[in-house]
Amino acid sequence: MAKKDVVVKANKVRNWHKLGKYAKLSIFLLLLLLIIFYIVLRILFDDGSFIVSLDKNEMLYSGLAMYESLNDPTPKRRLKAKDLQFMDNISIKWLPSDITEHEGSHNGKNYIAYSFYMENQGQVTLNYWYSVVMDDVVKHADEALRIMIYVNDEQTVYAKGSSINGEAEQGTKKFRDDEDGTIILEQRKDMKAGDLDKITVVVWIEGDDPECVDALIGGHARLHMKLIEEHNDDTIKELE
Repeated sequence: MAKKDVVVKANKVRNWHKLGKYAKLSIFLLLLLLIIFYIVLRILFDDGSFIVSLDKNEMLYSGLAMYESLNDPTPKRRLKAKDLQFMDNISIKWLPSDITEHEGSHNGKNYIAYSFYMENQGQVTLNYWYSVVMDDVVKHADEALRIMIYVNDEQTVYAKGSSINGEAEQGTKKFRDDEDGTIILEQRKDMKAGDLDKITVVVWIEGDDPECVDALIGGHARLHMKLIEEHNDDTIKELE
């Protein structure tokens, strides 16, 4: 074998080694980037499908308290419902009749259910607002979404307006369309000192909704609930 041939082959081997090193380095950097991206997504989105939060300053000022169980009435600023990895469409008729007779997370097959308490531990009558905000929606999953809220024994079902005429779906109150993503905003009035409210939130995909079609498969929605207190001007004067 000629010396020139040996040099040529040696150069080819060295080139292949260099390419191999570059390829391994590129794969390592890509994997590192994917891991970092995954961690960031977990930090951003690993909060369950439903979060309830109470403003800290309002809570300290008024004595309005939020907690998950009567056995532990320690006020909390933030409550978290358990997530569902998969949710198929169901009918409201399939929901259990005792759905309000639980505490904390009590999800069932294909629905999220969460119950908690609001107590006026202060000395004056107050009002508070509760809102539900749509943080993220993929593949128009909100088209057939239902949110049912019980405040004590009073039930209201909310849904997005019909895509045909914009009117509320049968048996529902239409979602708001605020710029900040708020879809529900309600006020609980005249909560007297010592009063206790039990709130139950149920979320599901309504199979009888005309917008519940195959195009929604693979979609998801991410929500959170906020509670903000406000005093009645007249009751504040009681302390003056």
